[in-house]
Amino acid sequence: MRPSATPQDTGWIEVITGCMFSGKTEELIRRIRRAQYAHQSVVVFKPTIDRRYSTDSLGSHSGHRLRSFLVDRAAEIPSKVGDAQVVGIDEAQFFDAGLVGVASDLADAGRRVVVAGLDLDSQGRPFGPMPDLLATAEYIDKMLAICVVCGNPADRTQRIVDRDAQILVGEADAYEARCRRCWRPHAFAPAQERLPFGRNLADP
Repeated sequence: MRPSATPQDTGWIEVITGCMFSGKTEELIRRIRRAQYAHQSVVVFKPTIDRRYSTDSLGSHSGHRLRSFLVDRAAEIPSKVGDAQVVGIDEAQFFDAGLVGVASDLADAGRRVVVAGLDLDSQGRPFGPMPDLLATAEYIDKMLAICVVCGNPADRTQRIVDRDAQILVGEADAYEARCRRCWRPHAFAPAQERLPFGRNLADP
């Protein structure tokens, strides 16, 4: 079931999740723009840590942009929502645990809350507040990318630089999409280990 375009005397939470390069932000932008076309008031937030594209807009890997506001903590969001009917939140995995309560309070107040974020980090661990958001959301869409090794559907994020920190904001220079079979969770996998589609890392 898909969410209605306009809340009918209630709000809800939609979560768009998946690995890197699966189109999460692009889908978030698409939903927010549809709301704008319907003349609904919208507001979009992203965490201050994510400045890859701009400080005043969020962007997808495909180049789409949408005006947004940077916030340090989830608690800053409610005071900036104003009269917006639709609230977008990107890169939710980088927010603190308070985001779950903030999203729920906004939905309780009749807002449509659209959240996008990674469900797992590069080690396969639940990432930030995403598990609780997935548990409390009315609607969930898990996006899939394409494995750069074999071409199968990918739902894992492979780090290809040697960094230990859980949070490492990056693009194709630091991450690749991998399927379950080609994902190597306990060691970074250099980009040069990529093989032509149809071959596996274990193949001769």
